[in-house]
Amino acid sequence: MDTDLDALLRSLRVWDPEVTRLPAFDPGEAPADPLDLFTAWFAQAVAAGEPEPHTMSLATADAGGDPDVRVVMLHGADARGWAFATHAGSRKGRQLAARPHAALLFYWPVLGRQVRVRGPVTTAPRAEARTDLHARSTGALAAALTGAQSELLGSLGELDRASAAAWQRAEAAPDTDAPSWTLYRLRPDEVEFFQGDARRRHVRLRYRARAEQEGREERAGQGGQEGREERGWVRELLWP
Repeated sequence: MDTDLDALLRSLRVWDPEVTRLPAFDPGEAPADPLDLFTAWFAQAVAAGEPEPHTMSLATADAGGDPDVRVVMLHGADARGWAFATHAGSRKGRQLAARPHAALLFYWPVLGRQVRVRGPVTTAPRAEARTDLHARSTGALAAALTGAQSELLGSLGELDRASAAAWQRAEAAPDTDAPSWTLYRLRPDEVEFFQGDARRRHVRLRYRARAEQEGREERAGQGGQEGREERGWVRELLWP
């Protein structure tokens, strides 16, 4: 197929006004906690008809520090962190075991918005992972039961057979567990909210966790004793 990539790129527009609405964003009115603003923005993305607003890019690094990225689904967000799931033996699972830090990116082009989240990642208790798995669809359970994620595949026929067997098992026994299914939580050190502007005067508001700094200061003031873990946030604007 003969395709002129450069011509295609030149024909495209960013935030076409026919399909995009760029709302105003006043960072002075932003809440103290980034989770509250994320929840509001997520609800607005859903209301605006953003397709699959719960999908996000997940960036990790392997043991050598080489980066990797893929699209996954958000499974929840609360004071414990932003949650997602995968097999422990998958490529991202292995990378998180070697380097338990990650970054997330939500992009909602209908509103010209991005949300970036980064910080350390922990695994949830096994019981929570099972609950997460069985709260999803039969197809999700079948995919989890198919297993072997990120391993070499000999043929599509091999995948068809394994998938058919997994679907049969998921439909017959919906409580079946997938032991490698792991629920992860990213507890952010930073959360950045980006609101696009038609004149490229984009608004970027970053929340930066100050708990670590406050803990160090408290330990110093108490002669080296452990400081308490108090989650607080510093809000700061960034140049676009």
